[in-house]
Amino acid sequence: MQAILKCCAGLDVHKKTLEATVRSIDDRGCLQECTRGFGTMTCELLQLYDWLRERGVTHVAMESTGVFWKPIYNILEAGFEVWLVNAQHVKQVPGRKTDVSDSQWLAKLLQHGLLRPSFVPPPLVRELRDLTRHRTQLVSERVRVVNRLHKTLEDANIKLGSVASDIVGVSGQAMIQRLIEVETDPAKLADLAQKRLRGKIPQLELALEGRLTEHHRFLLRVLWDQLEGLERLVARLDRKIEEKMAPFAEQIAQLDEIPGIDQRVAQTLLAEIGTDMSRFPSHRHLASWAGMSPGNNESAGKRKSGKTSKGSRWLRQGLVQAAWAVSHTKHTYLSAQFRRLAARRGRKRALVAVGHSILVVIYHMLRDKCHFRDLGEDFFDNIDPQRLSRYLANRLEALGNKVTLAPIDPAA
Repeated sequence: MQAILKCCAGLDVHKKTLEATVRSIDDRGCLQECTRGFGTMTCELLQLYDWLRERGVTHVAMESTGVFWKPIYNILEAGFEVWLVNAQHVKQVPGRKTDVSDSQWLAKLLQHGLLRPSFVPPPLVRELRDLTRHRTQLVSERVRVVNRLHKTLEDANIKLGSVASDIVGVSGQAMIQRLIEVETDPAKLADLAQKRLRGKIPQLELALEGRLTEHHRFLLRVLWDQLEGLERLVARLDRKIEEKMAPFAEQIAQLDEIPGIDQRVAQTLLAEIGTDMSRFPSHRHLASWAGMSPGNNESAGKRKSGKTSKGSRWLRQGLVQAAWAVSHTKHTYLSAQFRRLAARRGRKRALVAVGHSILVVIYHMLRDKCHFRDLGEDFFDNIDPQRLSRYLANRLEALGNKVTLAPIDPAA
């Protein structure tokens, strides 16, 4: 095999140690290989940095092992082109991986151009990723706490969730706090209802008559304190994300034009893919990396499973959330696409397909720095009007009707 790189290194990363192998080709074409072990403390990683610089290394490859690659990447990215590679891709390359050390095998594959680097965004985007992902986890934990609150109320014969759609809304919060404060009169509790919920006061009085014990009050108090703590943390993260997102205000405003995407979803999407679309040759590459494109599995002329590939679950969650929001809108291309696909393929597949379309739109908007232009809800009807007319006529005839199609005179 022809060597592509003159001097490169492969790192076999572990929690406390790493093995570094440098492969270099001198002016006479002779191959030299040197392996050395290092620790993973910061001072030891700086020694690794100096050693690689002395050896004339330009490219470094290492597997994405858990989170152990991050400290090394943070040190080396300033002086080398660091390739973070998928361990599964390395194992698929045929070779004597079991007979040589991992670092030597990585260095050899890198030198001969047999590795593909994974997408690693710049430091600011990586910081945003940490913040948005932690916020998502806290929001999910808040949902679990609310579910436990609902469970405790049901155990105490309090059927608040059967009348109020949100037990932690303004009215629900006031009622739960009074329950914790030993208020037991259903009429007084129901009178705390606000706005439209006041029209359900008779049902609330029946729902709030229960058997609340001191044990239930203790659980409600603990869960309520936990809920308030989570809300404070989420608000704190929101402020920090707003501060970090200041350089991307223009891109946030762009994405906010897309139906189904609000400011929070836009922040999550930008934190996952960044703003530099030159890292992806086309929108197809971005969709494949995100795991939002159909699987490609065909053999002997037969199409097998079209299951989507594995990608970032954080990005996928944000896109599906945006797709679900846009599915409830009217007079938009994306909502029409959802309804068209959901009728044939089901809602879940339709959400993934609409999420894929949203990602394609985001790619072109960020790459071309343009505004969103909706194609309209009648886009699919105008693709082939005659075919649609024949289809609808056949459906009517199948129901026992006689159909005659005649064009409408434009002058009329």
